[in-house]
Amino acid sequence: MRRFRTTSTFWHNSFCMFFARFRMVALVYLIACFMSSAQAQQTAVPTVTFTLDFPGSEPDHYVVSVSEDGRSSYDSDGKLSPDSEGGDSFHADFTMSQAGRTRVFDLAKRAHYFEGQIDSKNKKVASTGSKTLTYKDAQKNTSATYNYSPVPPVQDLTNFFQSLSTTLEFGHRLDYHLRYQKLALDEELKNMEEALNSGGLAEISAVAPVLQKILDDPAVIKVVRARAQRMLQLADASGK
Repeated sequence: MRRFRTTSTFWHNSFCMFFARFRMVALVYLIACFMSSAQAQQTAVPTVTFTLDFPGSEPDHYVVSVSEDGRSSYDSDGKLSPDSEGGDSFHADFTMSQAGRTRVFDLAKRAHYFEGQIDSKNKKVASTGSKTLTYKDAQKNTSATYNYSPVPPVQDLTNFFQSLSTTLEFGHRLDYHLRYQKLALDEELKNMEEALNSGGLAEISAVAPVLQKILDDPAVIKVVRARAQRMLQLADASGK
């Protein structure tokens, strides 16, 4: 009987030790999960993304992503020239100006972060490509796809992102011409100035690095460097 009691006590103590350790491990795991979740919520930076898919346009696909802290990215399949076969994959990371990001997030707020219906659903409106606006932060993850939207803040965001795409595609081509075809820089910068004067560009500061390279390159003719300098001055002004 005494031996039975000893064995029983041994197994009882072992079980209690095992259960205590299990509870401790489970508690540590729960605390780690809670801290990880809280940290993720604290570090999640609100982001607005604009995607366009429009076969036959140039480029026919691109994505712009803007974070509230200014970190931004752009991806497209735009061609470097009309003679290019297929798309030329292009990626750019840049910092959006304070004025630009304030505008983007103010418009997103006024558009109720793209919750609900924003497309006109009017089949008589010509197709201008499938567009998607997405908002994401620690609590929200909302998006809406449209061809044409009658919602004013959505219209303003669409125009802004399309103008930004135009600016970045100019930067893409300028960088290519600077490396491989310097004689094409003059015409490209002329076209860029015309687009700017007609209100077709946004965030010129995003392409300031390539404009600075053109200005600093002694192999580039003076008239082209002067054009690049004028654009840089405008970029500096728009970035403030």
